[in-house]
Amino acid sequence: MGGPWGPGPRRSSTGSGWVLWLALVLGVAGLVAFLAWRFPDAIYSDNDWARIVYLVLLLVLVSSSVLAGRRLRLKGVAKAAAIWAAIIVVLTLGYGYRLELGAIGERVLGEFLPHRGTVVGDDEVRFPAGLDGHFRIEALVDGTPVRFLVDTGASGIILSPADARRIGFDPERLSFTGIAETANGNVRTAPVRLDSVEIGPIQMTDLPASVNQAAMRGSLLGMSFLEHLRSFEVRDGVLILRR
Repeated sequence: MGGPWGPGPRRSSTGSGWVLWLALVLGVAGLVAFLAWRFPDAIYSDNDWARIVYLVLLLVLVSSSVLAGRRLRLKGVAKAAAIWAAIIVVLTLGYGYRLELGAIGERVLGEFLPHRGTVVGDDEVRFPAGLDGHFRIEALVDGTPVRFLVDTGASGIILSPADARRIGFDPERLSFTGIAETANGNVRTAPVRLDSVEIGPIQMTDLPASVNQAAMRGSLLGMSFLEHLRSFEVRDGVLILRR
């Protein structure tokens, strides 16, 4: 009812419009989830999921434009439609070129983090030299990330006490009866065995290794690992490992 000076304030339709839009989105999401649960064999591949996502986004675009048209001018509706169209195009292109974008991401990451390396094909990993000219490699040792310094002067894999603890060995309970030759001289070591060592596509199992008795700045990856590769070489400041 209006006051003495004219009609009362109108009730805004903005809140009800957003409620309708949210209800529509939730309804579509619920329908897709129900159909996927009721007919699990109807979706065979990732391409089917991509089409579903595309259609859902298209439906959201159309519905939001219709609802927005009730309270916005044509210019605002066109702007909203252009934004949604751009989102759909970016998502579609990103999915279509996901493999290529993944490879580019790995190469960029390899440049900023040399120890992560760059996987080339199914059997090759490349590591650029660090600023000091040495090669460092990050490997998964029994599922634990360990950063190694590649040392061709070391006869085997030598773990620092800190890395050994992270992997699961207790240096205080090991017997340091061995001696290993490294570029820095002979060191006392304790023999251990590693269930697995993974470097990208390269994986070796049941490998002998040693835990260094004294503290080290990092673990060493020596010849006992490198000699099990199909080949390894240094070319133009890049270490190339092939399984």
